[in-house]
Amino acid sequence: MFKNLPRLFLTACIVALSLPATEAQIAIKQSAIEPIMPDSIDVAEGAKKHFWRASGEVFGFNMGLWAFDRYVQKGDFAYISFKSIKKNFEVGFKWDNDKLGTNTFLHPYTGNLYFNAARSNGYSFWGSELFAIGGSAMWELFMEREYPSTNDVIATPIGGAAIGEMLFRASDACLDDRTTGHERFERELACFIISPMRGLNRIFTGAAWRHSATPGRLFGTPNIGIRLSAGYKMMAFQGRMRHMGYGGCVQIDLEYGDRFEVKSTKPYDYFTLRGELQVLKGQPMLNQLSIQGRLLAREFLEEHKSWASIGLYQDFNFYDSDTIKSLKKVPFKLGIPASVGVGLMFRDRPDRRYLFDAFLHVNGILLGSVLSDHYHADERNYNWASGFAIKAGINLVSGKYWALSASNEYYRLFSWAGYRYGVDPATSDYRLLNVQGDHSTAFFNVTDIRLDVQIHKHLYAAAEFTNYVRSTHYRDFPHVLSSTMALRIMAAYKF
Repeated sequence: MFKNLPRLFLTACIVALSLPATEAQIAIKQSAIEPIMPDSIDVAEGAKKHFWRASGEVFGFNMGLWAFDRYVQKGDFAYISFKSIKKNFEVGFKWDNDKLGTNTFLHPYTGNLYFNAARSNGYSFWGSELFAIGGSAMWELFMEREYPSTNDVIATPIGGAAIGEMLFRASDACLDDRTTGHERFERELACFIISPMRGLNRIFTGAAWRHSATPGRLFGTPNIGIRLSAGYKMMAFQGRMRHMGYGGCVQIDLEYGDRFEVKSTKPYDYFTLRGELQVLKGQPMLNQLSIQGRLLAREFLEEHKSWASIGLYQDFNFYDSDTIKSLKKVPFKLGIPASVGVGLMFRDRPDRRYLFDAFLHVNGILLGSVLSDHYHADERNYNWASGFAIKAGINLVSGKYWALSASNEYYRLFSWAGYRYGVDPATSDYRLLNVQGDHSTAFFNVTDIRLDVQIHKHLYAAAEFTNYVRSTHYRDFPHVLSSTMALRIMAAYKF
């Protein structure tokens, strides 16, 4: 039993481990199987909408989570009443002070559950987003004693759509309703791990064990490239070697679909995922998670050796670090749960030996967050902000023998709803402190260079250097500039 689990859980590992690399495509993409279009029977069945079931699952999830918080965790915020609900409506929405990981990763993950309650009940990407908005609004207004959160009602549904569609498509690749026995169980288990709401719906409807003449996949067999890297990581803050961290790291890169296939305009027919887990003393396990999904695109160049396309993309970005005890400083923090923009992709093959890829994206950031040197209230040490991002990169590939990649991400973030000068956020009532943080303008820049050299078939040796730079201009405090470097020596396996 479970003989197929390694293959099936490879996709599941994307979720487990993504929980560095920057916004780019996998330089050397090795597709394990040829893409196959979905069966029309499966597509028709998957398009049947079930409103009441989807609504009941969103409502039931919120009630179950509240009951756990109230009766198991016994959290103060879960002791709700008609009086607390009335107070929520009277006070209205405010910026909250939870941790970065809670606000810009866990809340979007919860939004993914709302989203997939609808997505697995026949709703489209856009229709499922409405259920995510409704689920988030229900929780913020009715299910907590804390006042409704401005950032949560934005980050939960929008970030939830990015995570949700990515996981929905990943779970789809695991399914095959033609199978039985151990293999069928393993496939259904993998689907449940990746997308719990979809797994539950398959159990509720009996699809989890119903044998069929078709695979049951809504997206057929997609073109997927996966790169798994693991090795040794070193980090240095402000170039000070004595303030370095040493440890292990695991990276996952996923490219789903064809970056130059633009005949379909369905959201997330093409997306990329990048994530890194690390084991460094005093640092968070989840160091980085980036999702970039194409919403629509158009090809404007297709020649014998050159291709180019322009499209609209949704981005989700998360970078995290923690306090370096010897300095009592935090290197960087960045969360971008709500971002969309225009992207250009270009490819040129000058001869059979080389392939050149390049991309440029310009995004508007509706909601973002960046480390603050002065704002410390409850669990928050970062500013809420809006702004823009510019991302660019190149890949130079020689067959499947070696690849050199370079990319740069530039984020410009503005926080204007700040507290009055002289007020100490740490001693204020954080429940009433309705501010983005410090009055400030910040930029965060990530430069990444990576070299992969083939050792044997799909196995590569990789070296990667990343430089993180944060610069913040405060209205009421001196300007702060900091940099952090990371070097990784890894082995990479490309599927």
